[in-house]
Amino acid sequence: MARVKAFLKKEAVLCIAAVLAVVSMFFVPPDREYPGYIDFRTLCLLFSLMTVVAGFRDAGTFSALSHTLLQRVKTARGVVLCLTLICFFSSMLITNDVALLTFVPLSILLLQGAGLSRLTIVTVTLQTIAANLGSMLTPIGNPQNLYIYSGSGMDIGTFVLTLLPYAAFSLLLLVVCGFLVKREPITAQSTETPVRKVRTEVVCAVLFVLSLLSVLRVLEAWIAAAVTALVVLFYDHKLLKRVDYCLLLTFICFFVFIGNMGRIEPIRVFLSTFIAGREMLTGALLSQIISNVPAAVLLSAFSENWAPLLIGVNIGGLGTLIASLASLIAYKLYAASEGAQPKRFLLVFTAYNVVFFVLLTALWWILT
Repeated sequence: MARVKAFLKKEAVLCIAAVLAVVSMFFVPPDREYPGYIDFRTLCLLFSLMTVVAGFRDAGTFSALSHTLLQRVKTARGVVLCLTLICFFSSMLITNDVALLTFVPLSILLLQGAGLSRLTIVTVTLQTIAANLGSMLTPIGNPQNLYIYSGSGMDIGTFVLTLLPYAAFSLLLLVVCGFLVKREPITAQSTETPVRKVRTEVVCAVLFVLSLLSVLRVLEAWIAAAVTALVVLFYDHKLLKRVDYCLLLTFICFFVFIGNMGRIEPIRVFLSTFIAGREMLTGALLSQIISNVPAAVLLSAFSENWAPLLIGVNIGGLGTLIASLASLIAYKLYAASEGAQPKRFLLVFTAYNVVFFVLLTALWWILT
């Protein structure tokens, strides 16, 4: 029973999605149209990217990058800025949740070792915002982007240009927040260089190129997924255990639920009418309740106005703690650290997120 409770708590979104999918089956019994609900391209791309990133983490690539950058930093302000910008830029390629899983624990240890524990909450908060906003600029930065890019048929140039003003403004805001930290000197960091597995890095680099070719529609996604699975199976099968299969199942459940909702005429007509012309605000606000990945999947079934929806679910990752699953990851990592102050973290986190949410929404009003 304890394991069941732990699973329900850890994978709450998956459980909700599964319940919704099952309930919807009573209204639309399973038939031959069900396989058509599933976006297999998105699932294949997610699997490929998650596997490759797991390999890079195992190879010590990200730790080495962090170590190299931080060896050049001599002030508290520099440390906070460096840790924040690492998450911002790395999330564009390794996804927002992986960036936080990789760099938040390193940041907490580094700040404690440098006598800067008082800056932990602000730093982790800015890292979380940075990962959520930096990841918006690329199709592979987060699951909702990958889903919308795959389903919309949008070309890479249009995709990047749609979100570039918001990413650039986000970067400016993050730098401003970093400069609010005092420029006080810190003690030198450890000079011990993280161990790297070069062979694993080379294998993952090749597989990552295959994944990018699939994202750009040069290569079929199922081919990249199959090649990735086979190579990893024979090279290091343990990496396959680190793939977030619950995320894949969550997508499948939402595909079933949304597919069924689209076949219930009164619901389809109501949602299509309500969402039309309100994609950005609907996506941003709905994300506050069910998080931005489910919001993107749900709303995309009732609108093909992709650009404002894309902007909405990315800005929607700000705000509440559950607006982005990556934010929950950061909170759990911080809460498990020594001397954690969860209540204070939530206050600081919410305050920063609300400010960023308001400013980015204001930017959208100005640009539209």
